[in-house]
Amino acid sequence: MKSSTGAAPENSRTRKPAPAPRAPAMTHGFDTLREHLAHLGPEDVAQLEQAYEFSRSAHEGQFRKSGEPYISHPLAVAAILADWHLDAQTLCAALLHDVVEDTPATAGEIEARFGKAVAVLVGGVSKLDKLAFESEQHAQAENFRKMLLAMAQDVRVILVKLADRLHNMHTMGAMPAEKRRRIATETLEIYAPIANRLGLHSVYQELEDLGFRYSHPNRYQVLAKAVKAARGNRRELVERVKVALQEKLEQCKIEAAISGREKHLYSIYRKMQEKNLAFSEVFDIYGFRVVVRDQPACYLALGALHALYKPIPGKFKDYIAIPKANGYQSLHSILFGPNGTPIEVQIRTVDMNRLAESGVASHWMYKSADTALNDVQTRTHRWLQSLLDIQADHGDSPEFLEHIKVDLFPDEVYVFTPKGKIMALPRGATAVDFAFAVHSDVGHRCIAVKINYELMPLRTQLRNGDHVEVLTASNASPNAAWLNFVVTGKARSHIRNYLRNTRVEEAAALGERLLRNAIEALHPGAEADPTVWDRVVKDYGLQTRDELFAGIGLGRKLPLVVAHQLLHVQGEKTGEPAHPHAISIRGTEGIAVELAQCCHPIPGDPILGFIHKDRGLIIHTHDCPSIRAFRTDPEKWLDVEWEAEPGRMFDVSIKVVVGNKRGVLAKVAASIAEHGSNIGNVSMEEEDGSPYTVLFFTVQVENRAHLARVMRGLRMLPDVVRIFRIKGKKDGRAAPLQ
Repeated sequence: MKSSTGAAPENSRTRKPAPAPRAPAMTHGFDTLREHLAHLGPEDVAQLEQAYEFSRSAHEGQFRKSGEPYISHPLAVAAILADWHLDAQTLCAALLHDVVEDTPATAGEIEARFGKAVAVLVGGVSKLDKLAFESEQHAQAENFRKMLLAMAQDVRVILVKLADRLHNMHTMGAMPAEKRRRIATETLEIYAPIANRLGLHSVYQELEDLGFRYSHPNRYQVLAKAVKAARGNRRELVERVKVALQEKLEQCKIEAAISGREKHLYSIYRKMQEKNLAFSEVFDIYGFRVVVRDQPACYLALGALHALYKPIPGKFKDYIAIPKANGYQSLHSILFGPNGTPIEVQIRTVDMNRLAESGVASHWMYKSADTALNDVQTRTHRWLQSLLDIQADHGDSPEFLEHIKVDLFPDEVYVFTPKGKIMALPRGATAVDFAFAVHSDVGHRCIAVKINYELMPLRTQLRNGDHVEVLTASNASPNAAWLNFVVTGKARSHIRNYLRNTRVEEAAALGERLLRNAIEALHPGAEADPTVWDRVVKDYGLQTRDELFAGIGLGRKLPLVVAHQLLHVQGEKTGEPAHPHAISIRGTEGIAVELAQCCHPIPGDPILGFIHKDRGLIIHTHDCPSIRAFRTDPEKWLDVEWEAEPGRMFDVSIKVVVGNKRGVLAKVAASIAEHGSNIGNVSMEEEDGSPYTVLFFTVQVENRAHLARVMRGLRMLPDVVRIFRIKGKKDGRAAPLQ
């Protein structure tokens, strides 16, 4: 399927004839999934079979770019989730996750046949393709926000999405190189960090390596070959260390399972980039995982191994006493191995190992009352709740996505509150980030901070083990300068929201003064009654006068335009003339006044002003084809006129029909230039066998008289058959209202 943020890995659908599948149809049948369902009961399996048949029928005739029947993708996603031992509802959603998006089936059908929970999961993964967005980036951000908010209600949404992305990343070979690179970058920036944040370690590493493979294919190949060669050279060393570790633990009567661990490629690449190392300088490509019976045995094993090989100072981390934000627990130590070669050892219990591999999925895989499992669920819920807190402050999707990306930092620092509680923050977090992490009210009112019992600047970056105390004052408020150093999404979101609201309040006060002055200038002593205010506010699509004032103060609406409309409505009510003079337009007023792109009005044209609730005043020519349907609503229009402003140039579109001869375009362009006009854009249409060519120009003129001189000069050319000004689409038909 296409990714939920606008990318389209491998699964573009088509109902055109497609290449024959590479395997018999039976390969893509339900039996391929059945072997993964040993953890489910007969009723659940029967429901899954119904979901499979529904999905297969809906996707009938659709093929992936590889030529396989499309149903192979939902089956693969469901198999991945089944291997994580997820429940029947999640597996049903996996089989159906593209049905609503790409087939005539509806969400209502899904809910009626498979229940509300399955319908909610499918809806959370589906995209928003049917909505119109400002840009591809805005669509990506809005789709991602939709998925994250659904995930905050039910974490299984993101588990389905991660399995979907994992399968798509494994099968991107049929996609164009540029699309592979874009999807891989998105995977590295968003989906791999989410998997890490949720504790899905194996998925995280797999997504990183696949993202690396497609975003930097040459570097991937070089590094993969280097690791393969090193694997042969170091095999003897690895075996020797493994045997030594096992013997030492047996001597100390510590039961343990030891396995060698090869650092994944993207991790090696990232280390080389961050520390500016050559591959030969990265020694800890191989590490060792020691899995013991219980927590005390972890520390006993650590002591035994430190007696065997000396630890490197400063390279020990205790994630058991202070777990990572995703619940990960383990002891990490880097030792001086044989011949002084650094080796990394990770020591953990069986339950810790399960969590490290499965994260939040362990809730379904190993249901128990184990404290650690409950703890990871709590941590995940806390993080998901923070997404809702950030969302509450923002209607802007790209800004929301920016804050979330910040919060997906893989590295963390651990600090202590005055009461000894441990808090995890992204590396680089400051005292202000800490204050907002404690509570938004603490962040809003903070004035100073004590770090390790000493007063420090608010911009001080925190380090592991810092004791942090925030000092507050009831009359304090966030400072715009804080945005220069805070790093967490929550802090940045709250500060921006406060400043935005403050700006709106100040703008409303300014806008009210500007509007009062404009009314007084147009009609001294005039005062609109409340019903007139209510009518005008409603016409602008707003709720209150303050919103209208803020729009004026922020430059989104002209006070003169609003004053004219108020007086017009007042005049209708009282029977007095609405307003004696038309509004003067220069064409340089800024964002609150726009010259319509459909008709390109220029000085000398009779014009009308259309009041747009979001864009201010839009100026059209009197005879613009785009506004014919709207001329019947006079309340939306204002009389406007041009104000003289020498030297200002305006864009206008013309259509020139010429004989199909060599050099004619150059002659037309030369004539336009001779008459003091610039060409902003040119395009042409030419029909096969036709003796004529149609040229479309956007030219710049001072006014209507200047345009007339340009067009008169063109008519004098012998090769010009016809010429006229375009108002509406370039073929002469009416354009949408601009």
